[in-house]
Formats: sequence, structure tokens, C-alpha cells
Amino acid sequence: MTIVNSVGLPTVASVVSAPDLTVRTLGTARINSPLSGMLDAWKTTEHYVSEHDRVLLDDTLSTAVSRGLPVAELPGLEPCGPRRKIFFDPSKTRAGIVTCGGLCPGLNDVIRGLVRSLTHQYGVRRVTGFRNGYQGFVASYAHDIVELTPNRVADITVEGGTVLGTSRGHQDPEDIVDCLERLNINVLFVIGGDGTMRGAMRIVAAAAARELRISVVGIPKTIDNDIPYIDQSFGFQTAFAQAAESIRAVNTEAKSTPHGIGLVKLMGRHSGFIAAYAALANHDADVVLIPEVPFELDGPDGLLAYVHRRMHERGHTVVVVAEGAGQDLLADGQAGSTDPSGNTRLRDIGPYLGTRIDEYLRAAGMVPSIRYIDPSYAIRSVPANAYDKAYCLRLAYNAVHAAMAGRTAMVVGRLRRRFVHIPMALVVSRRNQVDPHGDLWMSVLEATGQPMRMG
Repeated sequence: MTIVNSVGLPTVASVVSAPDLTVRTLGTARINSPLSGMLDAWKTTEHYVSEHDRVLLDDTLSTAVSRGLPVAELPGLEPCGPRRKIFFDPSKTRAGIVTCGGLCPGLNDVIRGLVRSLTHQYGVRRVTGFRNGYQGFVASYAHDIVELTPNRVADITVEGGTVLGTSRGHQDPEDIVDCLERLNINVLFVIGGDGTMRGAMRIVAAAAARELRISVVGIPKTIDNDIPYIDQSFGFQTAFAQAAESIRAVNTEAKSTPHGIGLVKLMGRHSGFIAAYAALANHDADVVLIPEVPFELDGPDGLLAYVHRRMHERGHTVVVVAEGAGQDLLADGQAGSTDPSGNTRLRDIGPYLGTRIDEYLRAAGMVPSIRYIDPSYAIRSVPANAYDKAYCLRLAYNAVHAAMAGRTAMVVGRLRRRFVHIPMALVVSRRNQVDPHGDLWMSVLEATGQPMRMG
């Protein structure tokens, strides 16, 4: 039952439960941090959160009220940042770094930030890079390891990709822990998406079963920006800026030919953030199609009829589609098959849309000139822009602070401008998606002029 109180806010009769925000630790931190002296002057402000404070999960009064809790008991996240006491002795700490999954702008920036923070801020003397994802820990693959020093990583951020290489697929966590034990590694930084974080959780469990005190801290990576509880994943701003250039290019092509159609397929398996933000940054799209908003091709209110109308109004049309949109419209030739990471293989919506649009317009008496661009791999491989470089560095520093303080099975991220610790179990519990009833999608509808529903 919901009641409206005297200030117009809903009050829920039963308490709304919060997710478990508890961050695991390896034990009591007893060692003085080399950064402890700097912290004496730092207190909680609008720009900084003290290590003893918390960042509230809820950002609206109505949601906070619905918890039915006193203010001091509202759910909150542990803030990032250096601690006065740390768990690991830096002089005896050995750190490892691994990158997994697909490429994303900023991977090298995160690696560089981790190495510099471990070395310069904490005095860790040995940082080991593992080649080609989780394969790098497994003896049968025979991948070498690389010793990472500030000099070795000094110039890696000028290139995209990852200097450590990457791979997809699951590896036995027992083999991985065997390797960590052999190399006396106490701290492991894992850079990857949800599949990578699930693998990291299995590493944590395997290490705990052996009573090994190994900190596993994640820096979540997804170019689709589909990680929950964080504002933005690193590399996302670079990605949608590059995607916006593809929309610009295809619009130029389309308006330069009679009955021109520009069609751009962008990344976004389950979440249409890149397509949405790229369209807002560019303003040339007539319609944006994302996985979160179903659409129909046929009928007077379908996509094909809408493209036809826009052709009459503008003389050309630009369609932006996320790769996961419209999967229900395609044949089931690959239904059920998965890639090495366990993700369902998507059918290719781009060429299918191009064919259907071409057929429809020809039947209506038009001879369209279709320009199709799929820039996905070009976008993934570029170096990070200035914003993402700074963001990557801050994520890396905060990951090091967390690991040295003995945190484990967690990731670092930014929630409403605050850097926070988030349990790994929480970031793999669901996907962040564009809300069809949210202000982002409203802005897309305003920018494109497309109807709320197609079909």
C-alpha cells in the first residue's frame, strides 16, 4: 500500500530492501600507509568523501523515504581513496595485472595508472603483467609474463588496445590461483567486463578455499556502458565521440546523392547508450534504434513507412541502429549459439535493415542509394580521449588504494561524481540499460523527431 504524506512524497507501508553493499576485506589493516600524512587535512566535502563516511545509494528523496529507515541507516557505498592504515606491506607486495575481453579505449591508460600508483605512491617493487587475458595464467598456453615498470609503460597510452593482449573464454580458477601462488602475487587487478568479473569472483573463491590472502580488485570495462551502479564506464566517451563521426560521415554521403539513405550500426548488444549519445552529439540521425525499445518494420506506423516519409520531407534519411536492436525480426539461423565468453551470438541487423529499406522504397517508386557503415572495430581500437585518460587514471589510483587496504571481490567506479567501492556480485547482477521512460531516451526522441513507438 502506498500513502502520500504531507509533502506529497509516497510513503511505502513496508520497507524497500537495498542490495548488499558490503565490501569484503582480507583482514584488519594494521600497517601505516605511506599516504597517511596527506590524509590528515582531508575531510568530507562536496568534492571529497572521508574513508569513514559513506556515499548514499539513493539520489531522490522519494526513494530514500521509501526505505523506511533513519537517515544514518540508509544504504551507502564505501568511498574510494587512500586509507591511513593498509593491509599489505608494500615492500613485500607483488602485484599482477590482466586485461580480458574485447578492446576498449583506455586499457593502456588503466595499466599505466596502476603501475605508476603501485610504484610511486606505495613503493611496490614488482608488478607483473599477464599476457592474453586469463590464458596468461595457465601453463598449457605458454604465454610469457612481462615485468611492468614506470619506464616500460611510459608511452603506452599513445596507442589503442592493450599492451598485455587479451582473450575471451573461461579458464580454470584453480590453475589461475596456482600461478598466483607460484609467483607470490598478493594483489591482482582485473580489467574486463561482466564475464571477466565473474571469473574474478571464482578466483577469489578458489584463493579463499586455500586460505590465501590475495586481493582481487576489478576495473570494470565495457564499451557498451552497461555496468550497473556506475555513471559511465571508461572509454565510453571516446567511443560515442568516434561513433558520432561515423554518423556525420554517413549523413554527408546520404545527402549528396538522390534518395540517399545513411545507415550506421553501432555497438550495443543489450544497451543502446552509444547509439543514443552519438546521435545526441551529432544531430543528423532521423531515427535511433536500440535494444531496449522494440520496433516493427511493417505497417503504417512501422520503420519502413517512417523512413519513406522522412525521404519525402528531407530528401535523405539517416538511420542509427545498435547491434542488439531488432533481433526478434531476424531469422533464427544462429539462435542459441554463443561466443567464447558465453554471450549469445547476435544476428547482423545492419545489412538486413538495408535490404528491407531498399526493397520497400523501390516498391514505392524510389531508387535509394544506401550507404552503410559498421565502425565497431575502428572505434574499439582508438586511444582514449583526454576525458577518458583522466578518468582511467583516477580509476587506476583508486583500485590500488582499495587493494593495498585489503579490499577484495570488488570493483571501483564512479556514482554521481563520487568514486566508490562496489561488490563484484552487484556489478554482474544485472545490466545497465537505457530507460525507455528516462530523460536520456526523451532527449533522443526530441533530437531525432522520431515517434515514441514504431509499429
